[in-house]
Amino acid sequence: MTDDVYEVYAIKYGRHERNSSANFIGGDSHDVPMPLDYFVWAIVGANRTFILDTGFDQKAAQKRDRMIDKPVGDGLRALGIDPASVKDVIISHLHFDHAGNDGLFPNARFHLQDCEMDYATGRCMCHGMMRFPFEATDVTAMVQRVFEDRVVFHDGAEELAPGLSVHLIGGHSKGLQAVRVKTRRGWMVLASDVAHFYAHLQQRRVFPITYHVGDVLAGYDKVEALASSKHHVVPGHDPLVLELYPPARPNMEGWAARLDADPKPLPTATAT
Repeated sequence: MTDDVYEVYAIKYGRHERNSSANFIGGDSHDVPMPLDYFVWAIVGANRTFILDTGFDQKAAQKRDRMIDKPVGDGLRALGIDPASVKDVIISHLHFDHAGNDGLFPNARFHLQDCEMDYATGRCMCHGMMRFPFEATDVTAMVQRVFEDRVVFHDGAEELAPGLSVHLIGGHSKGLQAVRVKTRRGWMVLASDVAHFYAHLQQRRVFPITYHVGDVLAGYDKVEALASSKHHVVPGHDPLVLELYPPARPNMEGWAARLDADPKPLPTATAT
């Protein structure tokens, strides 16, 4: 593996049972089961490992009526990654399911978009509807890291290392960023919540929690343009990810997938 090519893993840590009507603005006439899986991602290079997002803990799961299958730290350690050894964590955005688990990465610096911090600490948080996806403790933990010199702010697109860059997309949250990474099968984009499901990309529909609908729709075009193909874009919450890609390890089926491996063909229609 060269310095600019990475192995990429999706690690499932939780789940929320829900119907398809809850996953699209305008609902869904079929209203069939369409659960959310919760992931963090490990981007492993020859000399450097990045973690994308930090998930949530059991306390947040109970508060939000979510289920944790296996804690984030367990998934990382099963891949041979000690959270205490991680030096770089990318936060796609500050929603509770992407920015929790304070203390899991005690020696990391955190990469965040300027406008996401502005959004999460600014006047929009005066409105209950806007602050609903955030937890104040996650936001204040990030503020504390700023004062500990452990946050690197980015303004738009920026290369973090050869073969790896962050890209401001917005939409779902004002400062949402995606990650473009070079792998043995081409340029992949870890979309996080740019698209929760493959169905959002295929149908150009939008998840109900959003800051700006127009930016969501424009974001689909952006991430597809950054990737080697549409099939190199990995959505943030789709259970299909664990079905399409092979297990990260023989004992991790249904838990973690290796995304730089060749996937099964993507179904032409993944939504109801």
